[in-house]
Amino acid sequence: MNKIKFALTCSILVILVTSVQISCKQQDTEIQEEQKQIAQQTDAPFPKKTLSKDFKEYWYSGNAEITSYALEQARYGELRNGKAVMIYVTEPFLPDLQVKADQKSPKNVPVLKLNATKNYLTGIYPYSIMTSSFYPVHDNQHALKLSFSAQEWCGHVYAQLNNRNDFEIMSHSYFGNEADQNVHLSKTHLENEIWNKIRIDPSALPTGSFQMIPSLEYIRLTHKELKPYDAKATISTMDGYTVYEISYPALERTLQITYSSTFPYTIEGWTDSYKGGFGQNAKILTSTATIINRITTPYWQQNSNKHLSLRDSLGL
Repeated sequence: MNKIKFALTCSILVILVTSVQISCKQQDTEIQEEQKQIAQQTDAPFPKKTLSKDFKEYWYSGNAEITSYALEQARYGELRNGKAVMIYVTEPFLPDLQVKADQKSPKNVPVLKLNATKNYLTGIYPYSIMTSSFYPVHDNQHALKLSFSAQEWCGHVYAQLNNRNDFEIMSHSYFGNEADQNVHLSKTHLENEIWNKIRIDPSALPTGSFQMIPSLEYIRLTHKELKPYDAKATISTMDGYTVYEISYPALERTLQITYSSTFPYTIEGWTDSYKGGFGQNAKILTSTATIINRITTPYWQQNSNKHLSLRDSLGL
């Protein structure tokens, strides 16, 4: 009889333990599913904004907008003279591969692409910088992709951000303490996408206090940690133009972008103030860009020697 009771007790214990394990697994599965649903809701883009007639006529005319700027760029504690160029153009984008789409597809995402270049000399050797940002024209999610590269005689640096489940960032540098890096960051505001947002809908620019990832150019050239920083942004008007200002207290940096107050919200110039130089000689310097000229043209078709004169119209 005692053996039977013992056997029954053991069986009951096994059933209870098994039930608890199954219940825990079910609970874990339910929690994971709930977390997945929350993540999907967080990553889901907002509804697409309707494109105005003016927007369609300007940005889908078969041209790119090219603007040249006279540049005073802070580097190594001094201001350097150079040129900057901003090329805006719309194009279809493959969301999976995150490159320009070569063929029409309902899966393509229309983006406003910005290729921004800077060229200046630091003493005997030149700097050549380019940043690309791909931002949905419907202004319903963060930039889909950012890329940055800098070339100078010491070496070159490259960084790329891909907007997937989170921000996937890879960076390569000739500096030993930076070398090859792969970083994942939660989605938040990107300084690089601000230049695109201004052109689409400046009324939707973030203002007040928030966190923002500074530009890839600033992060790499100042060797700061790639992460979001506390930022504060304001919008004001000055001399008939609108000024968007972002300040980063921890970085002692302030960026001001001046743009036309009416469509197509052209970028007229900018200032970027932050500490540069080394040791006790480090000081706050302000980089400045002032517009030279602006043209709209299908530049990708103008690659013959006979088109060299177009550079004269841009002051390049």
